[in-house]
Amino acid sequence: MNGFFYAPFLIGTVSEEEHMDTVKQPNRLESLILGIQHVLAMYSGGVLVPLMIGAALHFSATQMAVLISADIFMTGIGTLLQLKVTRFTGIGLPVVIGSAIQTVTPLVNIGSTLGIGAMYGATIGAGIFVFLIAGIFAKLRRFFPPVVTGSLITVIGFALVPVAIQNIGGGDPKAASFGNMPDLTIALVTIVTIVVLNIFAKGFLKAIAVLLGIIIGTIFAAFLGHVSIEPVLQASWFHLPTPFYMGVPTFHLSAIITMSVVALTSLIESTGVYFALADLTGTDLTEKDLARGYRSEGLAVMLSGIFSTFPYSTFSQNVGVVRLSGVKSKRPIYYAAAMLLIIGLLPKFGALATMIPSSALGGAMLVLFGTIGVQGITILHQVDFGQDRNLMIAALSIGAGIGITVYPQVFQKLPELIRLVIENAVVVTSVMAVASNIIIPGRKDN
Repeated sequence: MNGFFYAPFLIGTVSEEEHMDTVKQPNRLESLILGIQHVLAMYSGGVLVPLMIGAALHFSATQMAVLISADIFMTGIGTLLQLKVTRFTGIGLPVVIGSAIQTVTPLVNIGSTLGIGAMYGATIGAGIFVFLIAGIFAKLRRFFPPVVTGSLITVIGFALVPVAIQNIGGGDPKAASFGNMPDLTIALVTIVTIVVLNIFAKGFLKAIAVLLGIIIGTIFAAFLGHVSIEPVLQASWFHLPTPFYMGVPTFHLSAIITMSVVALTSLIESTGVYFALADLTGTDLTEKDLARGYRSEGLAVMLSGIFSTFPYSTFSQNVGVVRLSGVKSKRPIYYAAAMLLIIGLLPKFGALATMIPSSALGGAMLVLFGTIGVQGITILHQVDFGQDRNLMIAALSIGAGIGITVYPQVFQKLPELIRLVIENAVVVTSVMAVASNIIIPGRKDN
């Protein structure tokens, strides 16, 4: 039924019976609406990376429009690579791919010093690196018992809450209007709508609470005069992603090493997302499953370099969507991927999502990110905290991760390459949790 969307990836496919959802499948219309909800959950984060890099490197308005469209299109491709299980690729869970925010600073540094071509050459090199080490990285699975994964997922969710708060305030903390009453009210309307629907609504209406919250928040914002159709009017009707649009990639070893190290941070975050979704869907992840997921991510990163976009990783906010909606099927994600492909080809259609005010998205993000954090706490409930070692592992890793989220500048005196990696709260949490689990004596839980 979904074959039309992933036909290019059917070579070498294996049976998906063990990956099929055990829950009731939503019908086509429900899947479409749920897919829209997933797209809106990731959209602002998906376009944020090209916007930040383009602004820092002084891309023209035309280049920015083209890059954002290509970026959205390639997130659809990357998502399909993860959804469809083949012999070598595909995690087979309801995941959505998007641009990795941790790549912004290193890419800007590479682009401004070695040139745009070096930026994309380093991206391609990092993608190849991820693809090649996927099998080895997957063997680290035994170092991720519930006390580690629960701590990691908790930090993935709560470390993103400041991003939600920033959006609730209007998006730009330096703006004079940041935190004004209209933005706070719009966010409140969005949050209240989502909460009320989750508590009182039933069935499908409850499943699309986030989408309805964003829509009602946007309608309320329109009455306040905070919605503009100018982005839609200015956007072009059609754009086909073109390989090497920004120029031929050049390959510099230092740049490739830098982006490969940063890519490892994305893999760590993706690992937490995989385990969170596996817990939600009742899936027992194997080393082979993880390796296929990592290879898909590596392929997506390679394609991003070829099509002049930016490295991808698995989006954690969509875990919150799955948790809140209660729909664990992959079918809505196929629809979301198809919509991303269409939006990437039709910039004017994609610009519709830019009409949503930051404060409405921030309100939805607050609920989603908080939900991810609670999902981590749910996993921690499986842990025997009667053992002091488990208590110390969780305390050290969660404390360090949240602390780095608030004060990443604590590492500002360290060399740049090291700093780029350990300023990431997810990486710090992972390193602390895994290392503590290995070093602290006592019985290790599986």
